[in-house]
Amino acid sequence: MLSKLFDVPHISTGTVFRQIQQDDSDFAKLVRSYLDQGKLVPDSHVNKLVANRLKQSDCKGGFILDGYPRNRAQADFLLKQTKIDYVIVIKLPDADGIFRISKRRVCANGHSYHPKFAPPKSDGICDIDSSPLFQREDETEKAIKQRLAIYHSETEPLIENLRKHDIKTLEIDGRPAIEEVGEEIKKKLGV
Repeated sequence: MLSKLFDVPHISTGTVFRQIQQDDSDFAKLVRSYLDQGKLVPDSHVNKLVANRLKQSDCKGGFILDGYPRNRAQADFLLKQTKIDYVIVIKLPDADGIFRISKRRVCANGHSYHPKFAPPKSDGICDIDSSPLFQREDETEKAIKQRLAIYHSETEPLIENLRKHDIKTLEIDGRPAIEEVGEEIKKKLGV
């Protein structure tokens, strides 16, 4: 929604990792070797992917990062690469996050659906490209709990550190419907 509003790219490291699955370069093979083993991709590789993405021409007018930076090393790297205007923290109790993510279904092209919040018109079929919907392997309840533990230990402290760099931080209640959350973000951004 914000990407469309500001006409800037939405850069999700998760999407970049899924797209690299189709690449045949040595670097893509290296990244896949971590993903295939269920391991976290080392910061140096994640940083390289993000830095390369930020150099693309569509990022000249700005961008929205999603899922990055996740820790202090990534944040330190990012702040050396570019200026960050805002950090938007969507606050959601863990139980709500687990419910939302574990029920989410996506198509191979990344279009996302949820039975309660954003159901597809036809059960199990993407509205946009008619491809089948599936649950990503990293969106099971067990995987989400592991990701939340990492978030609480690494990303939450990072948010405080970014505030010290005079980056405006907006905290948004993530419990309402997607549209309401979006409106609250726009209101706090003053648009």
